[in-house]
Amino acid sequence: MALLNAPLLATLATIALFAFQYLTLRLLSLAPHRRPPPTPRERGTPAHLLIVLGSGGHTAEMISMLRRSNVSKYFTHRTWLVSSGDGFSAAFAKEFEQEIGEKAGTYRVVEVKRARKVHQSLLSAPWSCLLCLGDCLKLLRPSPDGQYGYPDLILTNGPATATILVFASVLLRFLGLQGGQGRGEMRTIYVESWARVKKLSLSGRLLCWVVDRVLVQWEQLQGAGAGGRAEFKGVLV
Repeated sequence: MALLNAPLLATLATIALFAFQYLTLRLLSLAPHRRPPPTPRERGTPAHLLIVLGSGGHTAEMISMLRRSNVSKYFTHRTWLVSSGDGFSAAFAKEFEQEIGEKAGTYRVVEVKRARKVHQSLLSAPWSCLLCLGDCLKLLRPSPDGQYGYPDLILTNGPATATILVFASVLLRFLGLQGGQGRGEMRTIYVESWARVKKLSLSGRLLCWVVDRVLVQWEQLQGAGAGGRAEFKGVLV
């Protein structure tokens, strides 16, 4: 019986080996340093920015960074991601949009399920993270009306929901659904919190492996994280 099954086992082993090699090479191709440079966009081409807001200090820092930048000049469509129940961050996003005016393009505020609530049991956290992942996968895909396509850039400064979102973007790229010229390439930038002076946060240490750029706000963190990828460009908030 074993001899009769030997050819079948050999075939299955060969298929498994090729599948393993393919998956390994595919995962390696997603590494930030292996990604090709962004496709140059024609002047006037709509661009889509996805901004992840945390709560409290994360949101305040993000809004401060955006006020110091000319975000409306480069991104005609903006999606603000907030966690469920975070009316504080949603209000800040709408206030910012009112400041820059209607001529700055369009925006939307989208709510996703919170990855983990304060004091939530670790036993229930995996389930809430899965629910958050489902919402993030839906958010990253083009909107039904076609106005918001794949994000060209995802900007985050570290709330737990942002970690789920970034890994959702990696999953879509693994499946070949990263968009393309005119549809977004889902580049990712992680900005470490100003409060992190001596070492990266847990979000920072995790996202260092997958985001395109890691920016820190204290010079002593230059070169921190996986592969020494953290960059110090000065205080950003």
